[in-house]
Amino acid sequence: MGMPATQWISVYNARRPMKQRYHYNVADTRIAQHISKGNEDGLFISSVASCSNLWALIMDAGTGFTSQVYELSPYFLHKEWIMEQWEKNYYITALAGANNGSSLVIMSRGTQYAQQSYKVSDSFPYKWINKKWKEGFYVTAMATAGSRWAVVMSRNAGFIEQVVELDFLYPSEGIHRRWDNGFRITATAATWDQAAFILSIPKRKPGDETQETLRTSAFPSQHVKEKWAKNLYLASICYGRTVS
Repeated sequence: MGMPATQWISVYNARRPMKQRYHYNVADTRIAQHISKGNEDGLFISSVASCSNLWALIMDAGTGFTSQVYELSPYFLHKEWIMEQWEKNYYITALAGANNGSSLVIMSRGTQYAQQSYKVSDSFPYKWINKKWKEGFYVTAMATAGSRWAVVMSRNAGFIEQVVELDFLYPSEGIHRRWDNGFRITATAATWDQAAFILSIPKRKPGDETQETLRTSAFPSQHVKEKWAKNLYLASICYGRTVS
């Protein structure tokens, strides 16, 4: 078998025409300038990912956020900073972890969230997720750093039901079955040997329920442009284990 195949997993949702921008292979030192340039153009970060200790940033005009803060930290995750932002009504809206254990955490104002909790663990935290579901929380963001998982759950997430598909392969059958039942992928993350997909039923049905996923060995820059032409926009992206 050799090493498992690692790929970019990208998810696209049908949206009304909007401005979206992506950056990939971004070094730590370049993050600030990409973000401030995006902000100047009225864009906020909707998704982040990491590959080979470099970052991918997705920014667009469709987030509904009013302001955003971020931290690149050597910790996965930096609890003190997150708690400070929670005090100021910022909520985690995107995060990514690098193989070296560092993390990029994006927190935003203007979300619908009412309360948030997160867990970092060495294996996928199924038990914790189940416990939180019972308390009215839903998974709203996930990331991995090496073999560690970080899962963020929020109250008032805008979902009525949620399931997890966790697999050593891309769980194609499971995802298609869920799509047929009104679920849509709302978060993804992968380690080198497992991929996790969170599928949710939204409270408000979108006008167009089209959702597509792609698996590519390189960042899907060309595909993204083709999808834009069909009013499909990047909703989430991650890098990790998947075998076609």
